[in-house]
Amino acid sequence: MCTNSPTSKPAFILPIRIYYEDTDAGGVVYYANYLRFCERARSDWLRALGFGQQQLLAAGGPLFVVRSVQADYLAPARLDDELTVVSTIHDVRNVSALFFQRIFREDALLFTAEIKIASVSSGTGRPVPWPDAVRARLHDQLSPPPSR
Repeated sequence: MCTNSPTSKPAFILPIRIYYEDTDAGGVVYYANYLRFCERARSDWLRALGFGQQQLLAAGGPLFVVRSVQADYLAPARLDDELTVVSTIHDVRNVSALFFQRIFREDALLFTAEIKIASVSSGTGRPVPWPDAVRARLHDQLSPPPSR
């Protein structure tokens, strides 16, 4: 769901339920799965904005690849938790965008990440500019980074 009210900046909210497959032997969410949850949220957000990644590729568009990640693991999530991934964009450049993503269990902040996404050619893997329509929609979603 995209939120865009006068009192809040654009954000995308994705609910996540923690299943057994998401946890390690101790019943705690495996650390890499937080990045998977963030990936799902970004992909669903792009789809909600009208840009399915398969659709873009079929039209000769770019791939969206992770360029860098800065992550902080603040508290563990556990089996059967209901989490919320909150995603915002706070910088859009010619070939990259910077997402800030937070994962909550109710009001408790569990995880934060700054993830830089690059636009690359599917043929060469080299950076290419965002398609104009994608760049315009990403710019529409810009918000300042949340306070930590």
